[in-house]
Amino acid sequence: MIAVDTSSWIAFLEGSSGEDVQLLDRALEDRQVVMVPVVLTELLSDANLPSDVAETISEVPLIEVASGYWQRAGALQAKVLAKRGKARLGDALIAQSCIDQGIPLITRDRDFRAFAEAANLNLVLGTGTHRR
Repeated sequence: MIAVDTSSWIAFLEGSSGEDVQLLDRALEDRQVVMVPVVLTELLSDANLPSDVAETISEVPLIEVASGYWQRAGALQAKVLAKRGKARLGDALIAQSCIDQGIPLITRDRDFRAFAEAANLNLVLGTGTHRR
């Protein structure tokens, strides 16, 4: 199973190329993708997202939020910030979801490197860079 950050989902939906897009495409075909709740929220917040795409991505199984998740996510964000890393709240929540489940995260957003360094986040960086 893999999880995919908003940056790679956007690249996939826009028809961009890259290793992350290829990995997502294969994982979708093999039904090996799980959706991080925060990522689903970010994707659905696009007012221009076609309704059929919104429906399809909403059908991807969601990662379960484990007991103590919010506390661990706060501690993770604090750990990254203490090392002067960039730690947006949404990114901390995405990273903690993947860490809790031991699921790799595919992303184009290089800010996730700080979470990989601070915790046991298995990160697959795609080509291109996307900043939210």
